[in-house]
Amino acid sequence: MNVGLIGTGAIAHKHAESYKEINYRLVAVSDVFAEKGREFARKYDTEFAAACPDLCARPDIDYIDVCTFPDSHLDIVKACVAGGKPVLVQKPIALTLADARAMIDLTQRAGLQLGVVSQHRFDQASMFLKKAIDDGRLGKILQADGYVKWHRPQSYYDRPGKGTWAVEGGGALINQGIHTVDLLQYFAGPVREIFANWQLGAAHTIEAEDIVNALVRYESGATGVIQAATAIHPGYPERIEIHGAKGSATITGDRLTAWDVQGDAGEDAPLSTSVESGAADPMAISLEPIKRQFLDFGNALKNKTKPLVDGEEGFRALQIVLQVYESARSGKVVSLR
Repeated sequence: MNVGLIGTGAIAHKHAESYKEINYRLVAVSDVFAEKGREFARKYDTEFAAACPDLCARPDIDYIDVCTFPDSHLDIVKACVAGGKPVLVQKPIALTLADARAMIDLTQRAGLQLGVVSQHRFDQASMFLKKAIDDGRLGKILQADGYVKWHRPQSYYDRPGKGTWAVEGGGALINQGIHTVDLLQYFAGPVREIFANWQLGAAHTIEAEDIVNALVRYESGATGVIQAATAIHPGYPERIEIHGAKGSATITGDRLTAWDVQGDAGEDAPLSTSVESGAADPMAISLEPIKRQFLDFGNALKNKTKPLVDGEEGFRALQIVLQVYESARSGKVVSLR
């Protein structure tokens, strides 16, 4: 696979390193800050394209990887469609459901793949737990909880656009917690209703929330809790707890740390006590699930199949996040439409 990359911020380095390890060729990169983009291109021995449309039009690129803030995603997808390029965007898919739906519709009409980075679906723990749930090993899901009690210093938010509604779409939930939101709906199914509260700028000088809590009811009747924060010192690995009628499982960080299932005779659980998490350092994350997602997207392009995390999956995760915000803002229970 030959890849073009737009946006050369922190996460783009993880993407470039991952491409090198899976032998995908990073053909060229683009950034609105030209010198920053050229420096990135020099570091990874690739070309720099000053204009996004020029990058999207190149015939030697198989797909575009978008590592920009979500406020720019729709315009970049339009450029990708004009250039006939499939596109993989960093989470969240967009700032609004209208923009997300427009991105999905544009790519579908053009016959192009749209993927959303949600690499924790590709953690070994997540892959094991998803199969175990689908195989009925935990029984009926009764409770599905997600906790993201992370820490970010004020300097993290002092960068332009961070923690703002207009550029990032919010704070701790849409940026840090959306991976956990995606996994919860992946494991437990669609969400029916949400009741939430938040604190805006509890420990930081920002517009958006750095603490949010939500009570959730899933379509299946299961209940749950979602917590997301960047104000909790010193920061603790994120945790997902799934409780079924036959037993329980816990993922901490990127590893399965508890498996307590009655009479279980299935495949041995990959239990671990060593975890990796971005709880206090955004870059303290493993490349392995990122590489697996890139390979999944590349295989989908080659075989003309659906990637595991397509635009619709990104839409559903964003919908939950925005409904949490709506409930916290209104103080009312919100039903997902």
